[in-house]
Amino acid sequence: MIRLFTAIDLPAEARERVSGLCCGLPGAKWVDEEQIHLTLRFIGEVDGALFREINEALALVRSAPFTLELKGLGTFPPRKQPRVLWVGVEKNEALVRLRNRVETTLVGCGLAPEGRKFAPHITLARLRDPPLVRLTNFLAGNNLFGCEPFGVEEFHLYSSVLTPKGAIHQLEASYPLVGGLEV
Repeated sequence: MIRLFTAIDLPAEARERVSGLCCGLPGAKWVDEEQIHLTLRFIGEVDGALFREINEALALVRSAPFTLELKGLGTFPPRKQPRVLWVGVEKNEALVRLRNRVETTLVGCGLAPEGRKFAPHITLARLRDPPLVRLTNFLAGNNLFGCEPFGVEEFHLYSSVLTPKGAIHQLEASYPLVGGLEV
């Protein structure tokens, strides 16, 4: 069995800016800079035959390149004990279209539809009982975070192995976005 997800990688400059936030909050297990990404769809564990089918089907997804902008910070779940600290993604219809095409493709491969609404974000940290005053101050001190818009010209299929030190991601395939730039 192989554990899979689809994602968009950030360019080095954006990854560095996001990674620069990863300090100063007790109870935070920060994501390593090289693991920072925007998940389009978590797939879960599949066997080798389904892995090959998913890979072939994702290669047929068509979507035009587009630009993304990261902006703001927040936590999941809303109105409950925070478990995830994230960087937000400015509203982007081209991103939603790509995600919906990936979702439709994966459902066509026999996967169950994603049960949660798509909330694009970049995970910064998993939280384990951070002091709420410190978390509130961290969010307030970084609420104007943003980085220059960047182009998205491909998406990826990753495998993920869970270890005691966190997940280790391995690139399995890349799929280019083709056509004119979407705005």
